Amino acid sequence: MMKKLLWVAACLFSTTLMVACGSKAKEKEDETFKPALNTETECKIRVVGDYSNFEALEDEFDRFNEFYPNVELSYGKVDDYVNTLGTTLESDDKPNIFFSYASWMGGDAIYNSIISHMEVLSDAKLKLKLDCIRPGLVNHDANNNVLMVPVFSRTYGMLVNNDLFAKEGVKVPTTWNELLAACQAFAEKGYKSPMMGYMKKSKNCLMQTIAYPSFVAQLAKNEGAIALANNLDAQAGEYMRESLEKVNQLITSGAIDLEECNKIENDYDSVIKTFFYGNVPMMISTGDAASGTKKRETNKDFPYINLEEKFNYTYNSIPLTDKGGYFIDSPSVQFSVNKDCDNLDMTNEFMRFLVTKAELNNMASIKRLVTPTVDTSFDPFFASFAQIPADRTFSPEGLGIKDPVFNQIREASYKVGKGELTVNEAVAAYGTLA
Repeated sequence: MMKKLLWVAACLFSTTLMVACGSKAKEKEDETFKPALNTETECKIRVVGDYSNFEALEDEFDRFNEFYPNVELSYGKVDDYVNTLGTTLESDDKPNIFFSYASWMGGDAIYNSIISHMEVLSDAKLKLKLDCIRPGLVNHDANNNVLMVPVFSRTYGMLVNNDLFAKEGVKVPTTWNELLAACQAFAEKGYKSPMMGYMKKSKNCLMQTIAYPSFVAQLAKNEGAIALANNLDAQAGEYMRESLEKVNQLITSGAIDLEECNKIENDYDSVIKTFFYGNVPMMISTGDAASGTKKRETNKDFPYINLEEKFNYTYNSIPLTDKGGYFIDSPSVQFSVNKDCDNLDMTNEFMRFLVTKAELNNMASIKRLVTPTVDTSFDPFFASFAQIPADRTFSPEGLGIKDPVFNQIREASYKVGKGELTVNEAVAAYGTLA
């Protein structure tokens, strides 16, 4: 009897394994791109945006050419993108695909002419696998149509020199109190600004990177708060208080020295270069700026000047709570298809190729940005974000937080950080700050 039971169990296990393997094989087969058009088609597809260069996309061009060798794909930057995109879409040399940004294009009538050119990418006949993207990153218009597809995800955090922490015997912080303790420890060892970031002219980097995540968290956790904030109602200012108090504490405690930060010339190349000298424990930056570290590791213009060898560094969430940091999951770049372009069928075919887990993950890996796909296969560079639970993960666009809200916290945190406003004054001024 026992032998018979073992035989039955073995058969059931074998059958289950075969079904599971068959299911995975079928899933993999379903994900494999299969050309739907004539592979000998000759045409041109042009993508435009506000990046100076786009190596990750050019890699996708090469991969697409393996299926369609006679399709010529190109990318070009449009100067003064915000103000000239509308004219570009109306020109004789119309682009096929263009960068789009739901945070400032959606719901603003001045961008209606641009939106009118957008293909409905959720149209079933196009067969784009939008379900491979995290739902919070996918923007829907008033008619529940998807006009913009995220190809990169961004977040907010800080570059951490892990080797410097090890050298000085300081624990890499994972909570707010640990962060304060780490800053104090570095200050006692002679580091003028344990945390740094660009502050010289722009309001878009240092303070807002600290303040924005916790502000979003407060809006998400309090019923009715997002509506108040979007309407620029002064009552929403109270939801900024915790964020601004943390900004103020980091300044007054000496964790951030603004004079040192003002030596950084810009919020991208100079941020990276300053961090690469190897004597900055924590460099606050957006994920977009942090992504630029990858190709600069081997760039002769960005050497590790004070070290004989490269040091180990990662991009970490700023631990703003006693449990850790937040993962603010936002689209970094979105693509829209110009429905009035030439070669529309092949343009949509390229988008069908691009919007898959394999291709989006490939682009994110090359660019060193968080992938927008549901499998969230984080690069080790972003390992700390992979450990953040759902209750501290927020998608502002998915929550319906509008761009004017971002402008308010940006201005408030900047002025509090500079000492131009007290926390109480900034809270009271919500809705009038930008």
